[in-house]
Order: sequence, then C-alpha cells, then structure tokens
Amino acid sequence: MIAGALGFLLQTLGNLFVIAVLLRFMMQLFRVPFRNPFAQFIVAITDFAVKPLRRVVPGLLGLDLACLLLAWLVELVVVTAGYWLDGFPFALAGAQVWPVMMGLAVVRLLSLTVYMVIGLTLVRAVLSWVNTNTPLMPVIYELTEPFLRPLRRIVPMVSNVDLTPLVLFILCQLVLMVPILALERALLGSL
Repeated sequence: MIAGALGFLLQTLGNLFVIAVLLRFMMQLFRVPFRNPFAQFIVAITDFAVKPLRRVVPGLLGLDLACLLLAWLVELVVVTAGYWLDGFPFALAGAQVWPVMMGLAVVRLLSLTVYMVIGLTLVRAVLSWVNTNTPLMPVIYELTEPFLRPLRRIVPMVSNVDLTPLVLFILCQLVLMVPILALERALLGSL
C-alpha cells in the first residue's frame, strides 16, 4: 500500500515537473512572449534545472535541447522508479532492460505532450467563451494556434462556431490510441 502511494506521489510530482519543462520548451519553440505571469511562473519553477543543463547541452536550430533532455531524464526516473516500486526484478533482467526503460520514457513523454495539447486546447476553448481578456489567453493562444491553424483550412465554421478544437481532440486521441499505444505495447512486450 505504501509503495502504491509513493509511486502515485512520484508519478504525479514528476509528471507535473515534466509538463512545466515541456511548456517551457513549447513556449520557446512557438515564440510565446515571456512577459506574462504564467510564462514567468513556468520559467521560475524550471530554471534551477534547465540553466545548469544548458551549459552542457547546446541548443540546435532554435530548439532548447536542454529542456527536452531534462524532461526525458525526469520521465526516465519516474518510469524506472515506478517499475522498481512495483517489484520489477532489475537485477535479474540485466542490462537489456535499460533501452526498454529509455524507450518507455520517450513514449510516456510523447503521451504527456499529446495530453498537454488536449488540455491547452480545452482551456483555450473555455476561455474563449468565458473570458478572452485573461492574462493567460495570449500564452494559451500562441501554444495552441500552431495545431489549430492547419485544421481551420480544412474544417469550415458552422454557424460562427469553430469546430477545430473538437477535430484536434479527435486527432490527439487517435495519436494516443494508435502509434503511441503500439509503441508502448511493443516496448512492454520486450520486457
């Protein structure tokens, strides 16, 4: 029972930190203005780990590889600790288990990214109906627009209602159900 509670706590805290690091990466990728309370909050809670890692891991083509590496490392710790708490025999499995754990960390990172896109799109849809003047809206808009803009070219407006968030939800669910789940099952099958 304690192992289950500890695993839940570790996964929750680890994934919240990974989400913050992924948000930081996406905000830099999509050129979100950082003069916003939400953006400053994300930078403040991730700086302690990202800044030292940037000295070792350089950026590439405008991508902050330090953020991606940090997110992957934290997810690797979360995945490995989860299996360890469940009693997985790492000593008996040998060295071949580590590529699987690394792959599972990548798959969980991809899954978390897709869930984050779903959540950001949901927040954008709700804020567009409730309060478009909130300080959070520019950040949410810039983070979701690269996903919604291509869909707007295909999906027409219906009675002045934008259905692209709904289409994006469906596409994200398909991505979670088909390629990501297949990758995870393939990796788990090799354990």
